[in-house]
Amino acid sequence: MKINFINFKCFCIKNKIKKIFNSAVSHLNFDGFSVNLKLASKEEIRELNNKFRNLDKETDVLSFPNLNFVDKKIDTKTLSEELDQDTGLVSLGDIVICKDIAKEQAKEYGHSYKREICFLALHGLLHLIGYDHEIKEEEEEMMAKAESILKEHRVLR
Repeated sequence: MKINFINFKCFCIKNKIKKIFNSAVSHLNFDGFSVNLKLASKEEIRELNNKFRNLDKETDVLSFPNLNFVDKKIDTKTLSEELDQDTGLVSLGDIVICKDIAKEQAKEYGHSYKREICFLALHGLLHLIGYDHEIKEEEEEMMAKAESILKEHRVLR
């Protein structure tokens, strides 16, 4: 998986996210994809949230999928139509994380900024590949998947 990092400066966080994303896509039998992952300010994420979701407030993470997954599966015909001829990859979409809210939440939850950024990035990726948390059962499945992957990569604190 190719990750295009935007506004990320910390090499160790980028490295950890690469490992987590590769683990997530291998567990889910996905390959040949790219993702754009951006760190944004509160102002930027509020503007995006307002523009695309009509919610004039800040949030921790937003996902903008390029593909429509149903039951976490996509038609391979759709994939061939979305294939970038230059890279040979299909873009899953964009993930935007608010770095300021991530810092606040890390402190609130008693864990590291690195862990919070990794969790939010993974949360965004899971949204891009069809996971959601509109109902309790979906939320439990999504959270269990995220925690399992984070635990596998020892991103606990």
